[in-house]
Amino acid sequence: MSVGERLKYARKRLNITETQVSELIGIGVSSLSEFENDKREPKLSHLQLLAQLYNRQLSFFLEEGPVPQEMVLWRKQPEENAEKVERRFLKLCEQYRNLEMWCGETIVPRLPSPRVSAANLDYNDAESLARDVRNQLGLGDRPGIDLLRALEEECGVKVFHRAFEPMGVAASTKSPSFGFAVLLNSKHVRWRRNFDLAHELFHLLTWDVFHSKESESSGPDEREEKLADRFAANLLMPAEAVRGAVNRRGPLTYEALFGIAREFDVSVEALAYRIGYLYRMEKEKTDQIISATRAMAHLLEDRRKDNSSAPELPERYRALAIRALQRGEIALGRFAEYMDISRKQAQEYLRFEGWELEEIPLTAA
Repeated sequence: MSVGERLKYARKRLNITETQVSELIGIGVSSLSEFENDKREPKLSHLQLLAQLYNRQLSFFLEEGPVPQEMVLWRKQPEENAEKVERRFLKLCEQYRNLEMWCGETIVPRLPSPRVSAANLDYNDAESLARDVRNQLGLGDRPGIDLLRALEEECGVKVFHRAFEPMGVAASTKSPSFGFAVLLNSKHVRWRRNFDLAHELFHLLTWDVFHSKESESSGPDEREEKLADRFAANLLMPAEAVRGAVNRRGPLTYEALFGIAREFDVSVEALAYRIGYLYRMEKEKTDQIISATRAMAHLLEDRRKDNSSAPELPERYRALAIRALQRGEIALGRFAEYMDISRKQAQEYLRFEGWELEEIPLTAA
């Protein structure tokens, strides 16, 4: 792809017109058209403005060859600025990969793959896959506690958070350049984010089964979503562990139900569905329990209230960016861009340059 073709591709991926681009950054429509049709070479300053607007790395427009596959699976797209959210997500993934390379700390993405076709993959396969993943990652009987850490630090999955609407939103993507990545809603409480993360993990595990031939953003179909929910429930709430937690409490009260949900770090609703399935309850009875938990959630769930939003940038991403800055691998302006802060704020990080190499005395003076 030429520079012009890449400019046109980037603009259309954001679903904006040349007129809108012109109004936003001040480059004339005729000039934009000439750039996109390779009738005129854009200046570097023009490319920098366009890269910033399109949420792209400058290098994207200068590379040769076809554009790498860019597909994001959404459970529900945000109601506003979906394209911008998606581009921000993909750009953060690319920046994360750059930081890993500059700091020499790349984690090779590794996730097990189901050995079945999309046509044959069923609920039993989803449950088996959940057991395999739980065992391979050593997540134990309470996987929700360590799932995020294991995926980030052991599997190389890049997990970002962002506040957006509607509330029931999450996304995942796979790229030959940066590997696997997940975008979660930071407005969700932690135990809801756990289930969303497990749900999106299924999509990553089965990416080549369901979506290997896709080329643009899309959403999974109803069957795939149900399989993802079954996988997430089995991963976070192992059957024997849940039965053990229920049986230890004797008669199952609603207060005990909330206690078990805290124990597994999942929502009470998700746990109620899981118990209904494990104990072969009639659907009407399960629905009745869920309805009751919703009614009393404001009383019993206050005990586990977690109003804190997850930071957009992962802790490891931030640590790599700071290390790259202090080692001179990244300029101050780019550091500010990667951290989404001002240059003045970025300069604060230079005050402690070299601190990580200072020796800490272990004996009294």
